[in-house]
Amino acid sequence: MNLSEVAHKVLEKVSGRVSSAQVTVSRGESTPVSFEADKLKAIKTSRTVIIGLKVISEGRLGEAQVTDPEDLDRLVDMALSSAKFGREADYVFPNQPPPEVKLYDGEVAKLAAERLIDACREMLELVKDYNPEITVYAYANKWVGETYMANTSGLDFRGEGTSYSIGVHGELTREGDILMAGYGRGWRRAEIDPSEVAGRTVEKFRMAERVVQVRSGRMPVLFTSEGLEVLLLSLRLGLSGKNVLLGSSPLSGKLGEEIADPRISLTDSGVEDYRMGSGHYDEDGVPTGRTLLIEKGVLRNFLYDLDTATRAGKEPTGNTNCSPNNWLISAGDVPNDEILRDLKEGVVVYDVLGLGQGNPISGEFSVNLALGYKVENGEVVGRVKNTMLAGNVYEALKHVLAVGSRAEWVGGTLYAPPVLVDGLSVVSKG
Repeated sequence: MNLSEVAHKVLEKVSGRVSSAQVTVSRGESTPVSFEADKLKAIKTSRTVIIGLKVISEGRLGEAQVTDPEDLDRLVDMALSSAKFGREADYVFPNQPPPEVKLYDGEVAKLAAERLIDACREMLELVKDYNPEITVYAYANKWVGETYMANTSGLDFRGEGTSYSIGVHGELTREGDILMAGYGRGWRRAEIDPSEVAGRTVEKFRMAERVVQVRSGRMPVLFTSEGLEVLLLSLRLGLSGKNVLLGSSPLSGKLGEEIADPRISLTDSGVEDYRMGSGHYDEDGVPTGRTLLIEKGVLRNFLYDLDTATRAGKEPTGNTNCSPNNWLISAGDVPNDEILRDLKEGVVVYDVLGLGQGNPISGEFSVNLALGYKVENGEVVGRVKNTMLAGNVYEALKHVLAVGSRAEWVGGTLYAPPVLVDGLSVVSKG
């Protein structure tokens, strides 16, 4: 299938029937491998084709998708039909040059299924070497794809992309206690060390060998790079231009105001080489770029897609549905291995259950610690169980005690250091 031919065939079919149209044709091939309960469970290769069409007809937006290149007439009919009931759209799809960003690594395309299986086995064996009683789950996945985007404004772009990810997690049952811990990495290159991934998982189990009690009360909490998701969920909602336009964001009307500690700076970027959240364009054909959201605690910008930006009288930032691309949190000045040094008592957060409970749009959260540790006199002394953490994201960001000096990539789209926050509510049920 020639992606360019398909895209331009669709544009020909809507020519003269709409004021603006954009077609995105993408295809990809993925090879996921999974091990479950110490054994190889599945390995397969799947191929996908998606043809998406957006039209603006009589001032309203219509959208549709199909997966069969033979269904182009149906695609056009569905898009035109949806435009009759779509939201008003006072814009045309743009034609701007793409940014420079690397998304494709030929070495990923060369990865054989055997290599993926070997990576899983290596991680599994390393965890088992630490403790054979741990039930291990491992995965590896490679993806190779290409996208062609064209619109009635003259945009004509073809891009290639790859991704590679591996991870391992385990379950350990002891006297009715179930401990789950794991780690994974993903990006667009073939260079991930299975031993490093397994080592991070083993370290979490090692720190959890002792179970300790933590008192209930307000105390400092260290959010590791992985644990920062507790705070970032509310920020994603608050920094969405769509929520600002609707008036539901608590950050509405606060541009230029201090909303966080001066040690907090946050940038959205779609142009980080080989990162999972990077791309040349968003779904509306707006080029990606970098948007400074919080500068030394001061709110500077929101994220906008083309539709929301037009309605708000703002410039689009290249963020599909006003959602983040990659988020980069600036490192601080405290070495990561010293950030707990002066802490007499506190909690370290790696993972939680119930994220999204409470009222995330307002910043309120209340979560159970799935994997957390107690700190005494600057040292991690063991894992805590049956413990809840509660607070308000926006208040927490104003009470930062320290920001680590070394950031790392988490989940493929977040680059962040650990952040120590004061005065959160810890509730122990044990």
